[in-house]
Amino acid sequence: MTDKRFDWWRAMAQVLGSIEAVRDGRAMYVLLAAFAGAGTAMAMARSSLAQGQLPWAVGQGALALFIAFYGSQAAGLLLMDRALGRAPREVADAVADALGVGHRVLVSLACVLALMATTAGVIVGLFWLCSLSVIGPWLYALVLPLTVMTMGAMLVAGAAIVGPLTGPIVWSGASSVQTLRQLGQLFRQQVLRAVALMGGLSLVIGVVGAGVSLIVLLAGRVMAELSVWMLGVNVPAEILMAGLLGHAVHAVDTRVVSPEALPYIAAANVGGGVVFAIALVLPTLVYLRGVSEIYLALQPANSETGAP
Repeated sequence: MTDKRFDWWRAMAQVLGSIEAVRDGRAMYVLLAAFAGAGTAMAMARSSLAQGQLPWAVGQGALALFIAFYGSQAAGLLLMDRALGRAPREVADAVADALGVGHRVLVSLACVLALMATTAGVIVGLFWLCSLSVIGPWLYALVLPLTVMTMGAMLVAGAAIVGPLTGPIVWSGASSVQTLRQLGQLFRQQVLRAVALMGGLSLVIGVVGAGVSLIVLLAGRVMAELSVWMLGVNVPAEILMAGLLGHAVHAVDTRVVSPEALPYIAAANVGGGVVFAIALVLPTLVYLRGVSEIYLALQPANSETGAP
């Protein structure tokens, strides 16, 4: 049975309150470590690819995806602990638990994608029937609205249910089978509420991202101008700010930049990269905490729950 007295104010307050995730030091540490590890592995993959070592590049790229995925799962487990009001587990325990349950997310997503692919295949078959000369035009009048509604439902389900909520269902303790059942229940009973709450979460993430970007750009500009003045190096401020924007300066024009500035540019690449990683982690923390809060807000209406 679906709870008809859904507390919208409480649910939206939970979602908006996910901004507090930026204060979660353990989850931030896990995500920073995961992003740093994945970034290092990806840089190694690019280097191997440039040297023509395709097998090494593929392996290092897969390692980057492995680190990023399971790192985000460990952070999600920590944030789900916070959302449930439980004492957060240790970082090592979170990583070990993520390695033990992360495959449930992949299995569930694979099953949903297989179902969507099957549905798409059926639609393609119906369009082939529409190409027949006699019944084709009449059948097309039925296939067209059916296709639009089916594709629309798949897009909504992917954006509001499957994509954001598969992880939280697993983090709460559900098995792969329970995850698939709960995804189905959420789509049948809670899809409109999920869409509305995801809209609120998107607003929060947008505010956090814009605020962090503004602070980084303003503070970075001040830092760069002060660096040029106090260090006495001949280098455009934009070059020192490149790392803050996720770029790395590999080559500079010595006619514009003095040779003694090159070590400072290399250091700015490293330090700016750290700031960029932190700026990227903060919205990700809010997202992971937010989807956990959305799942818990919709949870009372579900008939089957995972064991926390």
